[in-house]
Amino acid sequence: MAFSFEIHTRVVSGEGKFEDLGAMAREMGFTRTLLTADRGMVTAGYVERAVASLMAAGVQAFAFDDFEPNPDSAMIEHGRVLAAPCQVDSMIGLGGGSSLDCAKGINFVLTNGGEIRDYWGWAKAARPMLPMIAVPTTAGTGSEAQSYALISDAATHVKMACGDPKAAFRMAILDPLLTRSQPRAVTAAAGYDAISHAVESFVTTKRSAASQGFAREAWRLLTPHFERVLRDPADIEARAAMQLAAHLAGIAIENSMLGATHACANPLTAHYGTVHGVAIASLLHHVVRWNQATGADLYEELGGADLPCELARMAEAAGLPVRLRDLGVPPDDVPMLAAEAAQQWTGRFNPRPFDEAAAREIYESSW
Repeated sequence: MAFSFEIHTRVVSGEGKFEDLGAMAREMGFTRTLLTADRGMVTAGYVERAVASLMAAGVQAFAFDDFEPNPDSAMIEHGRVLAAPCQVDSMIGLGGGSSLDCAKGINFVLTNGGEIRDYWGWAKAARPMLPMIAVPTTAGTGSEAQSYALISDAATHVKMACGDPKAAFRMAILDPLLTRSQPRAVTAAAGYDAISHAVESFVTTKRSAASQGFAREAWRLLTPHFERVLRDPADIEARAAMQLAAHLAGIAIENSMLGATHACANPLTAHYGTVHGVAIASLLHHVVRWNQATGADLYEELGGADLPCELARMAEAAGLPVRLRDLGVPPDDVPMLAAEAAQQWTGRFNPRPFDEAAAREIYESSW
């Protein structure tokens, strides 16, 4: 099988590695950097610690936190307006997937001009982009391993996947101690998102032996440690395993994409404000069962015919919904949701052909 496979990001992993942020930034030539971190990072004290580390290394930091979960095009523009007069030569994303996506989004418009919607798609940045460091504080999105920023259109709420090789983080610092500040609900939703990444990337039409290797290892780490970290939030070994698994699944996504679960989840977030990982939990086991109906069990290595039941059990153990009705989705909205899901880019890579009729079938079985 012919395929292309790339890893763009240097990974530094271990307890306490966050304290080396300043030294690593200086080593990479950072002198004036935009620190994109959500307000939760400010409250947790992580922004203050990051700025202190950077200042000690001679790096001036300008913090930006004027954005929400699922950052939109207006928030990206606010970040650009802040950053432009600061003459930054680099960027750091600190936090969950929203902080990391926001850093990428600002980088696009700061260096290449225009609006973030101009970069919807692949490789539309004509000019170089600033070097970036990612410091994820959740174990979920794997955004630090991906060259795509997921940004919502402020007017339509449609999620835009803006990707470019130049948008990849040069370095990712994986410090499991930073994930201790997550509330249980965040740990559950983010962790289940990572599970979906491993499962979906393993079977996409773009999969390869290399991408499947990363997805398989992510799944191996996730299955014992997801519930373990929920039972004992102080279990740093479990947190480290979850953080690494999320990163490995992110590498798999970067090289093989996702499928129908994510295509169907995005409209739920757009219309009802449903947390992404929660939407995923209500859909994933239904999509796996729907894909299995084609006859070829691509999921055999991950759990075979029993995989949908195991995925539903893991979601329920985490206190996550397993049906759309639990999210309050009106059944009359299904046709509208299906039409929008059919337009989502990730649906193109689903192992079973995915269109509006398929999306409607999945939603109805999930309700």
